[in-house]
Amino acid sequence: MDAPRMDASFEPYGRLLRMLMPSVGSVVVHDGFANLVWSSDEGDLSDSPEIVRETISNALSEGSEFAGIVRTLDADRVVYSFAVRGEQIELLGIVSMIARLSGKQTEARPLNYVRPLIQPALECLRREMLLRSQLGSREQDLGGRERDLSLMLEMSSRKPDLASDADEFGLILKTGLDHMHCALAALWVPEKDIVLTLTRSGQPMSPAALQRAQQHLMAWMLLQQRTIVVNRISNSVTNGAAPYKILACPVRHPSGRVMGVLALFNPPSAEDFDSHQTRIAELLAKKATVIIQSHYDPSTGLMTRHAFERQVAELLSASVSPLTHCILYLDIDRLHLINETFGMHVGDDVIALVAESMAKALPRGALSARISGDRLAALVPNAGMDAAATVAENIRVAVAAVVPRAGQGSFEVSASVGVAPIGRSDNALAHALATAEIACKAAKDRGRNRVEVFQDSDQSIIRRHTDILVIGQLRDALDSDKFRLDAQPILPLRGNYGRPRFELLIRMLGDHGEIIPPAKFLSSAERYQLMPAIDRWVVRRACELLGAHNKSISEESARFAINLSGQSLQDEAFLQFVIDQIQKSELPPNVLCFELTETATIGNLAKAQDFMRTLQNLGCQFALDDFGTGVSSLAYLKDLPVNYLKIDGSFVRDSVQNARSDSMIKAIAQLAKVMCMETIAEYVETDNLRVRMTELGVDYGQGFAMGKSQPLEELLNELAIYEATVSTWDLADGTTLPAGAQSADQAYGACVRRL
Repeated sequence: MDAPRMDASFEPYGRLLRMLMPSVGSVVVHDGFANLVWSSDEGDLSDSPEIVRETISNALSEGSEFAGIVRTLDADRVVYSFAVRGEQIELLGIVSMIARLSGKQTEARPLNYVRPLIQPALECLRREMLLRSQLGSREQDLGGRERDLSLMLEMSSRKPDLASDADEFGLILKTGLDHMHCALAALWVPEKDIVLTLTRSGQPMSPAALQRAQQHLMAWMLLQQRTIVVNRISNSVTNGAAPYKILACPVRHPSGRVMGVLALFNPPSAEDFDSHQTRIAELLAKKATVIIQSHYDPSTGLMTRHAFERQVAELLSASVSPLTHCILYLDIDRLHLINETFGMHVGDDVIALVAESMAKALPRGALSARISGDRLAALVPNAGMDAAATVAENIRVAVAAVVPRAGQGSFEVSASVGVAPIGRSDNALAHALATAEIACKAAKDRGRNRVEVFQDSDQSIIRRHTDILVIGQLRDALDSDKFRLDAQPILPLRGNYGRPRFELLIRMLGDHGEIIPPAKFLSSAERYQLMPAIDRWVVRRACELLGAHNKSISEESARFAINLSGQSLQDEAFLQFVIDQIQKSELPPNVLCFELTETATIGNLAKAQDFMRTLQNLGCQFALDDFGTGVSSLAYLKDLPVNYLKIDGSFVRDSVQNARSDSMIKAIAQLAKVMCMETIAEYVETDNLRVRMTELGVDYGQGFAMGKSQPLEELLNELAIYEATVSTWDLADGTTLPAGAQSADQAYGACVRRL
């Protein structure tokens, strides 16, 4: 009989345990009460329930975090069982691994040997079980009286095809009326323009009829910051106000602040609102919060693209007027320079400030959304092109007035805006967004910080710019060496500064010497199969520049990382090209480290293995970039000759607020140590992230908090000077070290950080 699969989400943890300990054949997970939670296909412990009970008993008497036992099942199999505890030493569950004895191994290995091997996986499981335990406790606290409501909410969450957001919120109001037999339900979230009411008859009330109640309840909720129950009606109610019993719950922003209120009303003759109804109302308010979070971008407060498209489609389907609706498309100018100069966290602040300025400048009834990254859109209803262009100009002026700060200084911000009408085609919104984006690109081509209105006469010119110009510029840059290599430091996070590493970053040069970042041309290069040509340029140029300093550059001074694409792995001649360039430059191969993305490596596994082993035989090293974004890499990691794991920046930037990202980073760091690898954290943009990565056991950091990039040629000239200075310090036995430096390594690291 197959083992039960009560929760398939434990499957990745089973794979990780088997990878860390290859002799393991099957994995079984029980909860703290010996109930089976999950088991792999290979078997379970249904025939030996006493093992789980004994593990629980042992855990109760032993206080260690992963207390365990080892027992022999038969002549060929042993089982290792470990208890997983929570933050308060409570027992969360039991993890058992059934391993086979083979070859010279005739006895079970001791626990003090097995436990360190699998501890990274146990740490991940502990976090997962702790989150599940906390969630389960909260659900139990609601009691049996909420079970029918929970079922209803689960069913409603499976209806993604509701016509609009209002339908989803309306379902919440209807649920409140049906389950608590109220006369009136209302949902008010002013900052999202959500004003909804529903009566027992199923008809909405006029917003004006409840405007005064809305104002009072919102003011009251902002003051109290908690659920409000009013069961006693004052005899002094005057001014014709209808007396009602009120149950009002806060609708909260992800930050915790109150942004709205869900209110239920009953006449004085109705029964009082009780604690059971209060809990139901609070659950409904949380459901409203979940819907809002899924439909609104958390960073800007604007709608997501999906929610925007749904609301615009609803507006267009209900529109019978011949009046024109217009789309605005906004793109922040030179945001990549802000990210590179001040850090991506400052760039995120700029996006939020621009979004706020746009929202304030839009007329009432307009819809706004964050389409992607630094690109925003808005629908201006019932407005012609001239009126929409005026709104766009007001937005441009408002954005130009934004003065964000970075450190002790500030910088200017601007945006390009395109305007286009919404036609009557079958896919009207998609067509309008595309034409508005074309107009926005025209605004950028014509100087930025301006508004352009889409005109058919411009269409061919703009399409030439968007589809052909980038590839034309790219081919010209390859032919005339209009590229530049920058180097960004990768520095140790713990102990002495040690010797630094640098990642080489390609920059394309425009006609006037301006810097064009990779984000502007690499996607086109991948689409038109130009990545091998770019990789060849990078390898050749890097070897030329580094080879010119081969007398002073060695593994002891610095190591330089070069990114390679998956397309280059498919190029049969590329490997020999790399070897030829290294030999031609007389560069010590051990100063080079090649970075391959996780996706490219797994997608070309056989060629990647041959490529890596050949260059490692010369002395080069390899890093697996963007690690953690693909589950499949865990199964292949043991087969890849990798020296470094570069933890994907999405985990790093999210680690302070997201416990799962935090746990993932810690597990990767522990896994790397078990496999004799080192870890590098990308996007270490702040001091808080730098400290946190150090605490999690990461070896190196890369990002704004570690050091900014600079042209490689400048770096090599300065590096030679500092290397000579360090050598002088070494020869002097440390007598001329700078104040505060305890060793030449520390002094050298301090110099590199100043670069």
